Amino acid sequence: MRTLRALIAIAIVSVLTGCGYNTIVTQEQTVTASWSEVLNQYQRRADLIPNIVETVKGEANFEQTTLQNVIEARARATSIQATPDLVNNPQAFAQFTQAQGQLTSALSRLLVTVENYPNLKANVAFQELRATLEGTENRIGIARKRYIDAVAQYNTTIALLQNFLGKILTGASPKPQFSVADEGAISRPPTVNFGTKK
Repeated sequence: MRTLRALIAIAIVSVLTGCGYNTIVTQEQTVTASWSEVLNQYQRRADLIPNIVETVKGEANFEQTTLQNVIEARARATSIQATPDLVNNPQAFAQFTQAQGQLTSALSRLLVTVENYPNLKANVAFQELRATLEGTENRIGIARKRYIDAVAQYNTTIALLQNFLGKILTGASPKPQFSVADEGAISRPPTVNFGTKK
């Protein structure tokens, strides 16, 4: 009887070891950690925006619409509760990434508009904030890339036939991936117009 139990235990361990269970669990933890870093960088950016807005408000006659768009975009982006579990809800994930994309666009328009204001361009505090924001945007890009890689590996692992049992045992399902906001726009070639020579 003991021999039979030992053989059954060995068989179960062999099946579980070869079914991908451990790999799936490990990769899911990597996805969660990668997503947490993305959220951390988005929060860092959100924390910078009030300082940027206050600095820009000090410039007389600054375009209020541009400033208001940044304030509203930040409010939308921070109104979505961003948790590590967001990666398990594709609809909430899409909503969150769309709001972050709108904030990125609003900030880009703000920084382009600033070029028309020499006092702001010369303002040391604003330039330091701008440099910090640019560094944060780079960190967001790196964190998103790590998340994209982790999700690609995880989604591939759970799709493999040899990991079918592990997928069932863990209840694994594909994680959402970042997507381009306007795929149609990037598929069209840019229009280049150098003007006509006189």
